[in-house]
Amino acid sequence: MAEIDRVKDFKERPVYTWRQAATKYLLECKEKPSIDLLALQLEHLDGFIGDLPLTQIHDGTLQPFIEHRKKVGFNRQAKNGVKNRTINIALNYVIAILNCAARSWRDENGLTWLETVPKITKLDEKKQQRPPYPLSWLEQRIFFKELNGRLLNMAIFKVNTGTREQEVCKLDWQWEVKVPELDTSIFIIPADFGGRTGRGGVKNTDERIVVLNDAAKQIIEAQRGLHPQYVFPCNGKAVGQMLNSTWKNARKRAANKYERITGSPANKGFKNLRVHDLKHTFGYRLRAAGVYEEDRKDLMGHKSDKSVTTHYSAPTLERMIELANKVLETDPQQRKSLTIIRKKAA
Repeated sequence: MAEIDRVKDFKERPVYTWRQAATKYLLECKEKPSIDLLALQLEHLDGFIGDLPLTQIHDGTLQPFIEHRKKVGFNRQAKNGVKNRTINIALNYVIAILNCAARSWRDENGLTWLETVPKITKLDEKKQQRPPYPLSWLEQRIFFKELNGRLLNMAIFKVNTGTREQEVCKLDWQWEVKVPELDTSIFIIPADFGGRTGRGGVKNTDERIVVLNDAAKQIIEAQRGLHPQYVFPCNGKAVGQMLNSTWKNARKRAANKYERITGSPANKGFKNLRVHDLKHTFGYRLRAAGVYEEDRKDLMGHKSDKSVTTHYSAPTLERMIELANKVLETDPQQRKSLTIIRKKAA
């Protein structure tokens, strides 16, 4: 009663805890594709600041959470801690919730939950970011020879389409659309495709068209009929991820073979080749082939001023396929050569 009197008489705000604010935010975001990631991050935060009043959420009270996450992960891949980028995802949610509490959420007296938003300092990500590593054609040939079967076909498809890992792992025959005028097909990845979590959504929340150059089309035809739903099936279901022990062992053998062939140490990026580097390789080859930026964005599924839609005409799709085929022309064994200049390995 005394607290109610203070609110009425002196316009003092009721005390709201972080847990109350986080719960409200979670309920408001329940329909968002990123809800699973949000719930996981809020669960991690709750153990450190759940009982604290919103007025006590600041850099100092967040520091124990940050230090813990730097040392301890919550899965096998991050058992020794996570990078600053992952921690910043959680801090971004903290900032978003505090902003809602200070600007949007109001009590019955019209007062916001929080008077002012404290400045939350995010961690520096640049020093920990690994730069993209586009493959040279020699590196690609060496590495792909160390892959086989399904993983090889997935890698060839990815490096020729610029698709993301989960788009390849869960590529669905239902997404295929025949284009009889061009004697080919395209894949339309739906906007609500969930990636690994099931609710993650396409990265830019739009449908994405995947056009097939000659190499990608050949892979699709080789996979046809293997499974009624998934293009790249594994034991009757979708592949979980491409970065597995087979991939890691293959890149290790490839790095050793590169050194034997060239007489020079393999680049660190090649030794630690990521699945996402195949997407970067596609983008670099498009640029080297003279494909304009807007067209590169469309081919790689990035947000652009003129987004590709399902209403594009056959002539437009034909042009996109021609542009996608230009990456093959950067092969030194064909018409043009793509030379990637790197520093010598340390």
